[in-house]
Amino acid sequence: MIKAKKSLGQNFLIDDNILKKIVDITDIKDKTVLEVGPGTGNLTSFILKKKPKKFFVVEKDNSLILGLQKKFQDQIEIINDDILNINEKKFSQDKLIVYGNLPYNISTEILCKWIINLNNNNFWFQNLILMFQKEVAERIIANVNTSNYGRLTILAKWKLEIKKICDIKPCSFSPKPKVESSLLFFTPKTKFFKINDPQNIELITRLFFNHRRKMIKKPFNQLFKGNMQIQKKLELNLNLRPQNLDLVTYYSLAKEYEKLRS
Repeated sequence: MIKAKKSLGQNFLIDDNILKKIVDITDIKDKTVLEVGPGTGNLTSFILKKKPKKFFVVEKDNSLILGLQKKFQDQIEIINDDILNINEKKFSQDKLIVYGNLPYNISTEILCKWIINLNNNNFWFQNLILMFQKEVAERIIANVNTSNYGRLTILAKWKLEIKKICDIKPCSFSPKPKVESSLLFFTPKTKFFKINDPQNIELITRLFFNHRRKMIKKPFNQLFKGNMQIQKKLELNLNLRPQNLDLVTYYSLAKEYEKLRS
């Protein structure tokens, strides 16, 4: 009997109805697929039924590798590594369809890595089909002027369209987590705000949301040295709080910051 490792944030999905719903979201026949954290291979089995052209799985836990090899043999290509260490562009020339029941403890780190490493319109994936702790998913899809709206929202929505598929109860997993999960479907945008370095969005949002209950005047002045021209150009009310600024305003701030540094 394989025991989930708490240190790796493992909760294996065992609900066949949910597994079927996940693989029915988009057509993967003759497509190249990447699964992150296959665990015991429950979702892997459902993906194989859809007949992908090529199927990669990334599994960090050494103790699960042998079971995956025995169960699937040459039907999948197993990479025994940490997804955070991998350059996903090296898997295939094809755009990947990515599945992941992401470990709760590093799910945001994985998503942010993928977004920050996107190079202009050259997306290495066709879709991301990812599961998060419900609380994290709500931050990803939040709207402006809400308590969940923040850095993760602004980064995730920059280049991606995001659709919530469903919430998933703890009883669908083994062991049962203490929280609900949510399944999100990500599609690359064809048009998005052009920013040279995604790290600048990360910097801007970190400074602004570091004190999310306070007015934006202090972080604005810290970044732009009280530049009234930028304030006027972006029609910024410096008495607002970070959650009151819409997505485009944050992307515009990142762009103006780049201009100052160039």
